[in-house]
Amino acid sequence: MDDPLDAAKAAAARRAVERYVRPGARLALGTGTTAAHVVRELRAVHPTAAFDCVASSVATERLGRSLGLEVRPLRGDDRFDLMLDGADEVAANLDLTKGGGGALLREKLLARLSDRLVVVVDPSKLVGRLGERARLPVEVVPFCRPVLQRQLGDGGLAPALRTAPDGGPYRTDNGNEILDLTFRDGIERPAEVDRDLRSRVGVVETGLFVGLAERVVVGASDGTVRELLPPKPPR
Repeated sequence: MDDPLDAAKAAAARRAVERYVRPGARLALGTGTTAAHVVRELRAVHPTAAFDCVASSVATERLGRSLGLEVRPLRGDDRFDLMLDGADEVAANLDLTKGGGGALLREKLLARLSDRLVVVVDPSKLVGRLGERARLPVEVVPFCRPVLQRQLGDGGLAPALRTAPDGGPYRTDNGNEILDLTFRDGIERPAEVDRDLRSRVGVVETGLFVGLAERVVVGASDGTVRELLPPKPPR
């Protein structure tokens, strides 16, 4: 691969699939460029295996089906053995920011329905503090967005309405809009920020994934891979 970061993503995706996916598993599939590598590796590593899959976006669903994977709608009693997904940022304690691909609501629901969340990234996604490299996506109800945009702007978060290629507001697969927030000094207390944002009328979900990842698989452009685990609590 000519792109070093793309090569790193591919290496991490292959390791995650080889090590953690078993034929017949119930799988939740993420969204984005790294998650797309995961979907392709599912077929490359297990060319004839059957999986029970639910995707977090229309794009991932289409990709999976194009490769011959069975991707079905979500059911009310669903539980998954494993979710494989990417991230926009990964902190040392494995808290995440996600939603660059616009699927944060579905991704968070599937993560909470999964026994294990294994995150696949390239090294550029590792940060000292969430919010220092990527803006935080917040999915909002379109009717409420002007008020939320003013409130969050008054709070110094410089909310930017995400736009579509045609210049209009970007719409999620759920029909909502996204405000991307800027934290100039990073996010010091992610769980508190997540609770505060979700308490506002019109906020559907945030891109803060706190305490959900079991491990993070980090690929390098030379094909080497390492795995990160949450720090052990002090005794």
